[in-house]
Amino acid sequence: MRLIASLLFLAGTLVLAPPSDAQPAADYVVHNATVYTVNADQPRAEAFAVRDDRLVMVGTEATILDAYPDADRVDAGGQTIVPGLIDAHVHLMGLGRSLLQTNLIGAPSKDAVIDSLKTFAADLPEGAWLQGRGWDQNDWPSTGFPTRQDLDAAFPDRPIYLERIDGHAGWVNTAAIEQTVGMQTLQGMDDPAGGSIRRDDDGAPTGILIDAAAGIITSQIPEYSDERLDDALRRALDQTARHGLTSVHDAGVTRSDVERYQRFIEEGRFPVRMYAMIGGRGDTFDSFCREGTIATGDRLRVQSVKLYVDGALGSRGAALLDDYSDDTGNRGLLMKQPDVLRQDVMDAVRCGFQVNIHAIGDRANRVTLDAFEAAFDSLGTGIGRHRVEHAQILHPDDLSRFAGLDVIASMQPTHATSDMPWARARLGEERLDGAYAWQSLQESGAHLAFGSDFPVEDVDPIEGFHAAVTRQDAENLPEGGWLPQETVSRESALHAFTLGAAYAAFQEQETGSLEAGKKADFVMLSQDIMQVPDERLLDTRVIATYIDGKLVYEAE
Repeated sequence: MRLIASLLFLAGTLVLAPPSDAQPAADYVVHNATVYTVNADQPRAEAFAVRDDRLVMVGTEATILDAYPDADRVDAGGQTIVPGLIDAHVHLMGLGRSLLQTNLIGAPSKDAVIDSLKTFAADLPEGAWLQGRGWDQNDWPSTGFPTRQDLDAAFPDRPIYLERIDGHAGWVNTAAIEQTVGMQTLQGMDDPAGGSIRRDDDGAPTGILIDAAAGIITSQIPEYSDERLDDALRRALDQTARHGLTSVHDAGVTRSDVERYQRFIEEGRFPVRMYAMIGGRGDTFDSFCREGTIATGDRLRVQSVKLYVDGALGSRGAALLDDYSDDTGNRGLLMKQPDVLRQDVMDAVRCGFQVNIHAIGDRANRVTLDAFEAAFDSLGTGIGRHRVEHAQILHPDDLSRFAGLDVIASMQPTHATSDMPWARARLGEERLDGAYAWQSLQESGAHLAFGSDFPVEDVDPIEGFHAAVTRQDAENLPEGGWLPQETVSRESALHAFTLGAAYAAFQEQETGSLEAGKKADFVMLSQDIMQVPDERLLDTRVIATYIDGKLVYEAE
């Protein structure tokens, strides 16, 4: 903790001395550290110097101390330091909202879900909606979808909406249906485009609404007050800072989200860099297209759009080229038809946006790559660095197209370790050859950017790093890893969580590595993640997080 205390002292009291040998002055130097820079020309260092919000020198201890003999010296005590970690796919307000709701992640059964709901509901006003997220029927003794009747027995009157862990299905009770559209109306509805109302043998809604169908209910749930949403954002930002995240890419924002982020930035309450993706077509897309993209200092940039093509594998909404192996006749859902997607991509390119497309199934990925190819042939690449978000299941014929089109694969390593218990059942053996294929994509020449998709997965990027290099879960299973040929090296994993993610946001000249002239965003870790045995990686804790050379989180 001497390093943290010294830096806090320096921030308020340091008197600068003239630099030696014409070096730019430094506020302080950090030395006696194990520094992984993610700079190919200088991958390791022992020390660095910071002036204001920038690194002014990175190198050996002797070089740094000799260059700044009069600067205050902060002994890092051999701590491991890495560049500020970057999560290339998050839902920041989704995380905040989830922290205001019942946490159902890891619930081992329907009964456990009901028990959690009862506890949470005890503090709710009468008539208020009971909301939660994180349930996953694949973790239960019976892996079939639950029903509204499962909730009705305990909650006959209070409306309930529970979001599945992947965010692509909702579970509601009868009261929720009756207080919104009505049971008879819902039963008479056709499935919306890109969605599915699950029904029983008599045609009655079961209470499970997949992808676009969930909006039938969620569009009518009262929004939280501004005060509650501010609290949600504050809680989410606490989580990002404590897990060493100095930048995040928010995958689908509204105008109100952007305005809330801007206000927090102006108030000095936004300890993270934000690269925001507009959430699909609509008013926010149109207004940014007319008015141009924005940047609020170096903390917020809006210049990209996120489009959806399919759902998620866990709820069988991912669009596949052939039937699900465990659901004959079902090939998932295309949320946009190919011609519509092609037009959306071209419109976004014309607006000057980077285009980032959610695609999970092999059909969805093919349709996405086809849309990019058609747009590029017609218009050129525009701003470039377009992305496929998730890119989970790829047909072998499509894998090389990422590099060929210069499209970034924005992937989430913990999705593989979360899905591995049941992915084989969904896909069969043959399609696993293109599943979560990080190493194959990297070898093909594709750019990789790693993230978590929180709150779908945990915020902690160390969990993603562990999954990327081991293909194992938190119990270090299975032995040897799942589909271990797709693991990546520790160097590649760190790159994808730093410089690779920065590149995916056009920010590699400012962040992503520890180099002179770049932002002083760095993280101190409790152990050396590049050297400790695989089975100890998840013991790593963030000691401190710095953005612009200033402390934003300190472990107790």
